[in-house]
Amino acid sequence: MKSALILSLLIVLAACAKEPVQVDAPMQGVEDPYAAATEVLLDEREPQEWSDLHNVYRLSDSIISGGEPHGEEALKRISEMGVKTILSVDGKVPDQETAAKYGMRYVHVPIHYSGISEDELLRISKVFREMEGPFFVHCFHGKHRGPAGAAVGRLVLDGVSRGQALAEMRQWCGTAAHYPGLYAVIATGEIPSVEESGAYDWEFPAEHRLSDFREVMVDSARTWDNLKLLYANEWKPDPEHPDLDAVNESEKIAQQMTQCAAMDSVKDKPQDFRDWMNESSKGAHVLAESLRGYSKGNAEALDHANAAFKKLVRTAKAATAPTATTDLHDVRQGFGPTHATART
Repeated sequence: MKSALILSLLIVLAACAKEPVQVDAPMQGVEDPYAAATEVLLDEREPQEWSDLHNVYRLSDSIISGGEPHGEEALKRISEMGVKTILSVDGKVPDQETAAKYGMRYVHVPIHYSGISEDELLRISKVFREMEGPFFVHCFHGKHRGPAGAAVGRLVLDGVSRGQALAEMRQWCGTAAHYPGLYAVIATGEIPSVEESGAYDWEFPAEHRLSDFREVMVDSARTWDNLKLLYANEWKPDPEHPDLDAVNESEKIAQQMTQCAAMDSVKDKPQDFRDWMNESSKGAHVLAESLRGYSKGNAEALDHANAAFKKLVRTAKAATAPTATTDLHDVRQGFGPTHATART
């Protein structure tokens, strides 16, 4: 009797286990991966849209791609789709607490528009191979980085061809030609094997935390570049980068500055360095709050946002003054070029 129960349990576990999927070899002779996304022609399909959740495409029974869920109702709606794991590839820290309320787990693997690194590919592959599905994958708008992350899942979990995954990015999700690096990863990138992702030691965090001050500076410098473009265009999306959103970028810089100010390595720095970090963190939150107000129709908030950004510029310039410590001069590597070209 006991042996029969054990055998039944093993059969159930085997049925629940994810079968290894053979990933297509990299495509050969691909000079333009964006053009290669038309080699497989898909039927036209419109995204599902709600006021708090955009550009949602169910790519398979296991994988859904979309934009960031804005608020509790959006997360509840995702849970009603049957989703168990949400993978965010956006830079902003996701709302794990509310997701957990609806029986879902968040995993945070932020990626850049330029492509997906080897380490990020390992993490994303590991999520699809080892976490419970179905999966909802999102960036901010759900058009570029999110679909690329979902495409990795389509390769490693669903076993579709690279041509199919590329076609879904371009023809359904709307991933722009501006981001050839995202297409290139799916078309010709080396996808980690089951053995490689299985051996990768990683705990599926709900919040990706950068390990040291300089790493945060490098990451936040990209966010500052985006904010500079938005500021120059009165916080509207730049025509060359229509996917950038002022509120999202300001919230990211606020999170980055707050995370940095709380680091033990920063607490051990000289007083002027700690003062600069704390002032930057407070100023970034003021900027984010002002831009949230402006996005909701408060015209006066535009002046507050501009003033907050200019103050952040002055704060960063003070860090490069001759009287600043060596530690503060190091900040210029991440912020100097961006702030030097902004209006004051």
